Amino acid sequence: MRTIVIVILLLGAAGAGLWYGTFRAQPLPVDGRLSFTPPRAAPPETMRLSVLHAGRMEAWAAMAYRGGALSEVRTFGMDAVLIEHPAGDLLIDTGFGRDVGAHFETTPALMQHTSSYIEETPVVDQLRAAGRDPDALAGVILTHAHWDHVSGLADFGDVPVWVTAEEMDFIASDDPGTVLARQLSPDIQWQVYDFPDGPYLGFPASRDIHGDGAVVVVPAGGHTPGGVIIFVAPPRGPRYAFIGDIAWQREGIAMPAERPWLMRDMVDVDAARVRDLLVRLHQMQQALPTLIMVPAHDRRVMAQLPPFHAGAATPR
Repeated sequence: MRTIVIVILLLGAAGAGLWYGTFRAQPLPVDGRLSFTPPRAAPPETMRLSVLHAGRMEAWAAMAYRGGALSEVRTFGMDAVLIEHPAGDLLIDTGFGRDVGAHFETTPALMQHTSSYIEETPVVDQLRAAGRDPDALAGVILTHAHWDHVSGLADFGDVPVWVTAEEMDFIASDDPGTVLARQLSPDIQWQVYDFPDGPYLGFPASRDIHGDGAVVVVPAGGHTPGGVIIFVAPPRGPRYAFIGDIAWQREGIAMPAERPWLMRDMVDVDAARVRDLLVRLHQMQQALPTLIMVPAHDRRVMAQLPPFHAGAATPR
């Protein structure tokens, strides 16, 4: 993001105004507290959850949420979460895949000139190293279809990839954010799903994947049209809400605070809906403090999840 800052500095007073209007702290207004009751869940005792780190990028906190510091560098993890369940193992997102170099070249030119990435061991290789058959997965559930969440799909062959109808339309569109998903699309076993189950934590509809409340998906479009939140209730320990890129870092929920205008303009298809979601998740976190909100790219939060036991990922 150095290029953006240089441009702002060159603009002088106008740049200072742009900076103030874009990056200054401005928590979103929250109208009181809401009450949330944790839905019933009966996860099997053998269910397990773990995180796999598949790559990372670095950026200033100022780029992640309004009020973040330029002096603080944050690690943006490109991770996947494995949910082991006797009815079928699932993966949430994929992180970087084996061909991340080629995949990065599908991103907009501005991103390529202002960003860099660090490879870690692809998820498919971590699974194989642990004696797991990646092809045995019941599916990959995408929080949304941006390149850093789908990069690993090419490594998983015929494993079904779960997306909403709205996200499938987004992939088929000419949006620059889904170039990679479109390129991979002919070789992906897409599984389009809807939300036949009732309200869940204030969301009007849901899909209970296994019928036991262990993994529940709700529609949460805004960052992309068909994005989702995935609620996971293990048999022991805290519950989790995997919120994708509704917020990039946990401050987005805690404050709550949206992304700076420059970033919103690049990545959010409906900034107003993202704001509404940030406020709702903030209120949910206040009412349910033991529920861990997991932004897809916050390594500090991912560190609270059990690690996948396949040996440490090795940067290369």
